Amino acid sequence: MTVQALIKPNTYFDSVSLMSLSTKANQIDGVEQAIIAMGTEMNKEVMKNVGLMTPEVEEAKTSDLIIVVKAATDELFESAFKGIDELFTKKNTTKGKSEVKYSTISSAAQGNPDANLAIIAVNGVYAAREARKALENNLNVMMFSDNVSIEDEIELKQIAHEKGLLMMGPDCGTAIIGNVALCFANAVRKGNIGIVAASGTGSQEVSVRIHEFGGGITQLVGTGGRDLKEEVGGVMMLDGIQALEDDEATKVIVLVSKPPAPSVEEKVLAKIKTCKKPVVVWFIGGHEEKITEAGGHFAKMSKEAALKAVLLAGADESKLNKRALNIPLIEEVRTKLTPEQKYIRGLFSGGTLCDEAMHAAMEKFDNVYSNIARNPEYRLKDRYTSQEHTFIDFGDDEYTQGKPHPMIDPSTRLERFIQEAKDPSVGVIVMDFVLGYGAHEDPVGAFLPAFIEAKQQAEQEGRHLEIIGYVLGTELDPQNLDEQINKLLAAGVTHASSSQNAGLLAREFVVKGE
Repeated sequence: MTVQALIKPNTYFDSVSLMSLSTKANQIDGVEQAIIAMGTEMNKEVMKNVGLMTPEVEEAKTSDLIIVVKAATDELFESAFKGIDELFTKKNTTKGKSEVKYSTISSAAQGNPDANLAIIAVNGVYAAREARKALENNLNVMMFSDNVSIEDEIELKQIAHEKGLLMMGPDCGTAIIGNVALCFANAVRKGNIGIVAASGTGSQEVSVRIHEFGGGITQLVGTGGRDLKEEVGGVMMLDGIQALEDDEATKVIVLVSKPPAPSVEEKVLAKIKTCKKPVVVWFIGGHEEKITEAGGHFAKMSKEAALKAVLLAGADESKLNKRALNIPLIEEVRTKLTPEQKYIRGLFSGGTLCDEAMHAAMEKFDNVYSNIARNPEYRLKDRYTSQEHTFIDFGDDEYTQGKPHPMIDPSTRLERFIQEAKDPSVGVIVMDFVLGYGAHEDPVGAFLPAFIEAKQQAEQEGRHLEIIGYVLGTELDPQNLDEQINKLLAAGVTHASSSQNAGLLAREFVVKGE
């Protein structure tokens, strides 16, 4: 295998588009590996680390577009570059529509005076600068970009706060504003429940469960993952609560996050105390007593948060299908697992979904490890090697160096599934499959051959391999929800009806002696 690179000088594409194009490029016949990215030093470092550095890449400027391909022959390179060029051509063709392009945020704002939101998806080196321009033009901002300094984040959020604007992000991957799903979000009905979240997939999960219970969303405001840190101070979380309190259409507010810094938690609880609307709080691993004392409605897990929200919004509890855990199934699976099959392996594309399942396991086991464990003692020593009960967030930065997010590109997670399925000490593998805008067009389908082969291999070795699959999505999403679920069932995979149930089932399947 050799590497060839094509440099397109002064050609810019945003990071969201390039992630999608890189995924499609890697699916072209004959391509061993491909990366399409801007020529920033960070992207060059990634290419160097994965063996894709060439002299042309080394010389590329930050304003240049890099297309680098690993393949076996000149004929395959020619075919690959032609295929990639067709991907760009397809992207730039809008059937039946005229498209106006602007070179700056200021010109776009002037050309669209009714616009009130800018999505920033440029490289992190430039993201803060562009966000400032948007705020100066009185635009709310959703910043998909990451690798933005915390100092810039603090400054941007203070500017937005003073101007009465939203500054969602950096690293904000999900929002629903004015009933429009942005970036990684699901299609859910309009309703009277608002969400403020420091978690992308966590907010997706709660919005989808609200939809399933018959409720709907007014606004879903993302804050970015660092908003509740001590340094940032929860500016966006507090402003988001205020925005939803002021919104006449919103009757109930839901907060989603990992536990805030203590000083930030105090601010959020003080805000809840004065809020005129009911507030449901799902802080993973949070403290019920503090939340209830502040007048909030504590939720231990995601489905519980959604259920409390719809009930507070006026739903009739007697008409809701709560999808309780299948106790007979738990007992059946326990009898199939051998005494040696003691461990859970969680392989997730969503960080909060991973966290939720991990916390469920931690309630009964003291040997739970993860790449996102907050306690250093339970951090994986080697991300390629599992320890006892292991839960991996494949969307974490260490797994996405040089690769698109696992909700777009399943390859890294697929390799790990094959590895874990061979381990005779594993009883259960639990996985999420995220639907919605921006996600893979057939996330379950990408895993089906591996599922079938792994279960057959385990059976030949005289053991049962239990696989739990949870599909995060609604019937309104671009992918077909029922079709995805039916593919799981046809492959002999146990379908979990929610993230909450997926974590609880995985835990209960491997509990011994109950």
